[in-house]
Amino acid sequence: MGKVLELDRVYKAYKFGFIPKKKQVLKGISFYVNEGEIFGYLGPNGAGKTTTIKSILNLIFPDAGRITIFGEDSLKPRAREKVGFLPENPYFYDYLTGREFLAFYADLLGIHGRQKEEKIKYFLNLVGMEKAADLQLRKYSRGMLQRVGLAQALLNDPALVILDEPMGGLDPIGRKEFRDIIVNLKKEGKTVFLSSHILQDIEMICDRVAIILAGEIVNQGYLGDLISEKVLYTEVIVAGLPASEFSHLGESISTSGNRVLLKVYEEQNIDRIIRLVQEKNGKIISLIPRTETLEDIFVDLVKNQ
Repeated sequence: MGKVLELDRVYKAYKFGFIPKKKQVLKGISFYVNEGEIFGYLGPNGAGKTTTIKSILNLIFPDAGRITIFGEDSLKPRAREKVGFLPENPYFYDYLTGREFLAFYADLLGIHGRQKEEKIKYFLNLVGMEKAADLQLRKYSRGMLQRVGLAQALLNDPALVILDEPMGGLDPIGRKEFRDIIVNLKKEGKTVFLSSHILQDIEMICDRVAIILAGEIVNQGYLGDLISEKVLYTEVIVAGLPASEFSHLGESISTSGNRVLLKVYEEQNIDRIIRLVQEKNGKIISLIPRTETLEDIFVDLVKNQ
């Protein structure tokens, strides 16, 4: 498995203020993305995610370090020929329709004739925008702009797709559809670099992740290696008995009607709760072991920063 993208000790600083002072935004970051994987780039706002992406695409230039794409120095135009990019806040000419917008970019990419029409139709359908294809972009919601922006990013059949916060502004159904598209891109053999602060989406679809805080990579690796399978606690929902019956066995989180939600940390207390419920003619609704999540890791890293 080859490396599609690699960053080696990349630094970037900006000057701020009336009397310019340098602020180091990227502090020697290093990571790589393997061919055919979905790589999650995770961090809070201001951590350096977008600066990293701009450096990869040569929209800005790092102060030091090396970036390679498909084994080529990222400064070479041919290194970026097979890259598709969707920025966090895409800006398009408002008075074009979605169809005209994709046609414009197809012309820039040298796609013409029947192939152009077929590609536009295919990608509009892929991102669920075929019904709004002839509506002007100024009438699109942010989520609709994200969708048509993704279609544009895929027009040139890229081998590497870079997505910067692609699910911002999408409703839950839209996010699900976006996740499905990203997973299908992987199935087609494409590599996806996904920058996001939506932890749930990262955890659901990414193979490996890197976490950036204040310009430094603080953790990276396969999700299975980062996330412990150890059970942190068990959530138990009991019906027909008051919360006071379980005060010595677990932490009562909430009570709704005749149901009690408990958080139980001691494994031996699970059996005691089951026996107690049977003796008192109550009912166990559910027992759900909770293991460590990506959110747990992320929050812990941020708190200890």
